[in-house]
Amino acid sequence: MRPAVINYKLIKKIKDEKFDEEKLHLYTLLVQLGVRDCQVAVVDDEQRIILLEDYVFGEMSSHAELIDQLRSLFESHQLLMAGFWKKVTFCIKNNKMAQVPLALFIEGAAAEYLKLNASLDTTTEDVLFCQNKLTDAVTVFALQKELHQLIREIYLNTTVNIIHQSAALIEGLLESPKKAAGTPLYIYVDRFKLHIMSVKGDQLIYYNQFVIKQFADYVKYIMLVMKGLQMNQTTSQVILWGYIGKNSPHYQEFYNYINNVTFAERPAHLKFGYMFDEVQDHHFFDLFSMNLL
Repeated sequence: MRPAVINYKLIKKIKDEKFDEEKLHLYTLLVQLGVRDCQVAVVDDEQRIILLEDYVFGEMSSHAELIDQLRSLFESHQLLMAGFWKKVTFCIKNNKMAQVPLALFIEGAAAEYLKLNASLDTTTEDVLFCQNKLTDAVTVFALQKELHQLIREIYLNTTVNIIHQSAALIEGLLESPKKAAGTPLYIYVDRFKLHIMSVKGDQLIYYNQFVIKQFADYVKYIMLVMKGLQMNQTTSQVILWGYIGKNSPHYQEFYNYINNVTFAERPAHLKFGYMFDEVQDHHFFDLFSMNLL
């Protein structure tokens, strides 16, 4: 095994007083993994979030280093190596994905759909897919073979569902009972990435994700999408989720260019104890939407 230097940091942890380690067989474990971060949540049998952890990784030069960090994190964690969860859902954050209408989807052609939208190396990557319940669409995505094998090894005797971040965001948005009137732009500000969505009624009409290298890129891509959707930057409503504070300079910068900006609420399908009051309602929307799939 490759020697690993610890290169991750826990930046947020909230544990509900209702969490009971003797009841893991009743709980669902949610793990979301990106290139630079990892989030963990536990949902009990009453759909209550009872644990939240947010980790960030340091700079890494290869996928092998990411695997090393994951192994180190999991092996040192009190709960992640447990093999008797009711269910485990892994969510992959990458840009190797494609949305395919369910009526046109053929499982044997999954790799071909993905190749239309992303580069694919079948010697090092597996092609997976998950179905969105509310859009009649299938999200096809790539996952590194080594990571896929690691997940299978850890949860050998547990039901594991592997999904893509884009599918969780879309399902969470469409599940929301308080979608705004009209056709607003929904934005999820991730670390180093931007997701933009729009729905009309109960229909998804736009989704895309953009890699962010500097803050100016957020505004650039939002303006580009608004123009393409024929939206007005002064009057069209923009609703925000993600890693952006209500009083942050980044929010003020958004407001300079897009006047009608508001923050979204938490998903209605989950319950939260008082200890989660320290988490702003619009944070972790992708993580909290994972168990809808």
